[in-house]
Amino acid sequence: MRTTLVASAVVAALLTPTAAHAETGGAGGDGIPALTDAYGRTLTLRGWNLADKANSGDAALSAITEKHIRDMRAKGFNFARLLVFWDDLEPRPGQYSQAYLRKIERILGWAEKHDVTVVLDAHQDVFGPAFGHRGIPEWATRTDGLPFTPHPDDWFSEYFEPAVQRAFTHLYEDEDLRLAQARMWRVLADRFEDHPAVLGYDLINEPMGEMGEGEDLATAARRIEREQLTPMYNRMADTIRSVDPDTWIFVEPTPIVGEGVPTGLGRIDDPRIVYAPHFYNAGMEAGTDYDPDARWVENYEQAVTLYPKEYKVPVVVGEWGPLNNSLPNMNRFYREAMSSLGRYSSGWAGWEWCYGGGYCAVDGTGAFRTNKELTAEPYAEAVAGTVRSAAYDAATGVYRLSYDSAGRRGPRVTELSLPPGDWRVTARGGALVLRKDRGRAWILAAPGARVTVTATRG
Repeated sequence: MRTTLVASAVVAALLTPTAAHAETGGAGGDGIPALTDAYGRTLTLRGWNLADKANSGDAALSAITEKHIRDMRAKGFNFARLLVFWDDLEPRPGQYSQAYLRKIERILGWAEKHDVTVVLDAHQDVFGPAFGHRGIPEWATRTDGLPFTPHPDDWFSEYFEPAVQRAFTHLYEDEDLRLAQARMWRVLADRFEDHPAVLGYDLINEPMGEMGEGEDLATAARRIEREQLTPMYNRMADTIRSVDPDTWIFVEPTPIVGEGVPTGLGRIDDPRIVYAPHFYNAGMEAGTDYDPDARWVENYEQAVTLYPKEYKVPVVVGEWGPLNNSLPNMNRFYREAMSSLGRYSSGWAGWEWCYGGGYCAVDGTGAFRTNKELTAEPYAEAVAGTVRSAAYDAATGVYRLSYDSAGRRGPRVTELSLPPGDWRVTARGGALVLRKDRGRAWILAAPGARVTVTATRG
């Protein structure tokens, strides 16, 4: 990723490169490692998904423009999860679209220009085009002649159609499809491993599978995660490492974790794994209001943190956000969700950055839609040391960051992101505000100092 965010030789000289790694005791919460950059700084990612599901072929990705990335950055967001589709990359077996790769590269160029970090997400919905969606190519879809009935008013239920479930089984178990999926990721990783905007690869969006006879959904999900997803992720990690030794690899459980079901994923044998669950509730996805008494946020947090604590991997939530964000309890939901995400994750990508209604973050004028403004808080994009605490009080408009700065051989510059507005930034404990400009602030700390940074809305 691009980690030097100030065009200054002074700042560049104060950053000492080290191998990217995860450190315990960082922003990820008790027992969960923090995500780090190439300089060893603790990262926080906050941003949105960028998606163009409507266009393919020559028009693929045309709905995503530089404006999307520029506007996200202007509102304080430093992260984009960019949806890419296998069916566009490899429309015929073994024939990879160079035009599609160039389209991805163009978007990554915009991200680099605006200092936005990107994860490339191999996206699928209901497997792919064989079932009227996007993702895994039709030539890689095998159904054994089982039936499929569309559900246009409830597309997620299509995952439970026999043909779709069988297609997942073949993807996981057929050797030629395993190899094809691995080759697809090798092409992507080989092309983008050195791109300064790319932080990681999300190997497959919301993977599902085939339920066995007599299994309930939770039992089936844990089995699929344990017996099919875990070996698939290990295979693909090995393939990616054959061309890219450093980039973070994001792995997802099934979306059933959204109902507070702990994942059955096992260990992925790679030192740069990020656990990337999604944060959706079935009722809210159907348009109903948030029910605080159901304790969904608390139950989700308790369940979703078990895996990263056990396997010592950072967490970045790849998707979240309700369909109807203007219902009476949604203000409370956003506040509770932001607090929860801040306790255990190294960041998140909301669904999605677009201009309009539904899930869109902003309306046609670029203004936040109701309650979405609560996602724009001050945060520390990169901390040159070990985070002790970080919190934002929306009522008073005060953000406080406390950290122990790195030693003499470590990085020295900490970077803050500030939402639009007038912010006063101060630093104490052997630190000073090196620079403040256009919604950003850079803090320089003495080695080994205990630093407190305060940002106050004017």
